Amino acid sequence: MTKPHPWLIVGLGNPGATYQFTRHNVGKDAVVTLAQEHQSNFRRDRSGLMVADAFLGDRPGEGRAYLAYSTTFMNITGPPVAAFAKKFGIPVEQIIVAHDDLDLDPHRLRLKQGGGEGGHNGLRSISQATGSKNYLRLRMGIGRPPGRQDAADYVLAQMPKAAREEWSVTERLAAGVAADIIRDGFIPTQMALHSAN
Repeated sequence: MTKPHPWLIVGLGNPGATYQFTRHNVGKDAVVTLAQEHQSNFRRDRSGLMVADAFLGDRPGEGRAYLAYSTTFMNITGPPVAAFAKKFGIPVEQIIVAHDDLDLDPHRLRLKQGGGEGGHNGLRSISQATGSKNYLRLRMGIGRPPGRQDAADYVLAQMPKAAREEWSVTERLAAGVAADIIRDGFIPTQMALHSAN
């Protein structure tokens, strides 16, 4: 019997304290939350990713997953992700990317496979480096900036403390969705998520 391929769950974000608590980092924060829930610690991989191990299946030892975020800036996340996936034989269809999405209302979660990047530099970098757009996306809505605020300023501005508390709830929900994909399958998880919302 062939050993199943592991999964790779990548949370997009920028490194350093400057970008902590920003809307652009909610994907990374969701993956960190998932690692904390499974008592898994991050280690630096040669690829340039910080990686934690977890088993997300129904039974012990099932659903092997690597939880990861990049030590590089978001717009060059792709090469570390592609290198890590190649090293561990992870097919692109078993890469889940959690990321912020301006086109969804704040806190709304959506799943899709493939398609365009919607102007998201992190997704574009992953598509280019892997040579495929067929990875899974866990879209975390952050909404559009108010008034005439520039989108880049909006996503990179630190959120007020009250908003951070709300986002911690959304990040836990997103972490659960990522785990559900591995345990229950992408289509059933997508259907359950979208019908719930």
